[in-house]
Amino acid sequence: MADEAIQAAAEQIERAQTDKALRPSIAGFFDESTNTVSYVIHDPATCEAAIIDSVLDYESASGRTSNSSANRIIEYVTSKNMKVTWLIETHAHADHISAAPYLQQKLGGKLAIGRGIIKVQDVFGKLFNAGTDFERDGSQFDRLFDDGERFSLGTIEGIALHVPGHTPADMAFIIGDAAFVGDTIFMPDFGTARADFPGGDARQLFRSIRRLLSLPDETRLFLCHDYKAPGRDEFAWESTVRQQRENNVHVKDGVSEHDFVEMRTSRDKTLSMPKLIMPSVQINIRGGRLPDPEDNGVSYIKIPVNAV
Repeated sequence: MADEAIQAAAEQIERAQTDKALRPSIAGFFDESTNTVSYVIHDPATCEAAIIDSVLDYESASGRTSNSSANRIIEYVTSKNMKVTWLIETHAHADHISAAPYLQQKLGGKLAIGRGIIKVQDVFGKLFNAGTDFERDGSQFDRLFDDGERFSLGTIEGIALHVPGHTPADMAFIIGDAAFVGDTIFMPDFGTARADFPGGDARQLFRSIRRLLSLPDETRLFLCHDYKAPGRDEFAWESTVRQQRENNVHVKDGVSEHDFVEMRTSRDKTLSMPKLIMPSVQINIRGGRLPDPEDNGVSYIKIPVNAV
């Protein structure tokens, strides 16, 4: 059966490649403490903007949060007189906390994520013993995207693609000729995302990546993280489908699904858990909001002992 969502995304990209007015302007904001790239994407014709994968600053030793990373984005948006219509999360991150609620309070916009967040809420709601007060229906978000669902950013077309494997909720968002692929894939010299978190699946990840790499060769791919591969001195977060197909060290053309799954599974067994996984997931499944304060007015992060 034809992949109608990918076909629609490819047609959208091709239109944008031939018509400059259909291409978004993109600014990346790199947070070196979490190796995360947040993006502000806007339509030059209308100044409507989307913010993807924002970062809330968090000091794990003290449990204190701050907003310097988010404030950089606010300053940029306001300096360009943009109107934020979307606050998008590619998935419930395990390596940083989302600043979406803070940005929404300051700038507006609808908070969106893939519908798979419901599965992630169920799994981690049990792990953190979140209780019956924690809704596991995605209601913490304003919009839950399904595979192939269309949206717009001003006059620019957008389409959401479900790309599970790293987590069940991972989505890629195609806006004009640009694809924001979250944690599916990294720069060609670094490879691909891990697939050993609860609900992750290396075989699914391979298929999701190959699905993305079936988009037109010159599709611009914007990545959520960079860790500077050995031998590279600069951080980087943009590539193309062609570059990934020719050079990705884990999943370039010619790598079989079997070989990828074997490599990814073996490699993941050697990796430590992200240092912020406990606070990040616990907050991000709530749409970036802290757990409700207890009777002393303080919010608490749970750390399950010997449970993972």
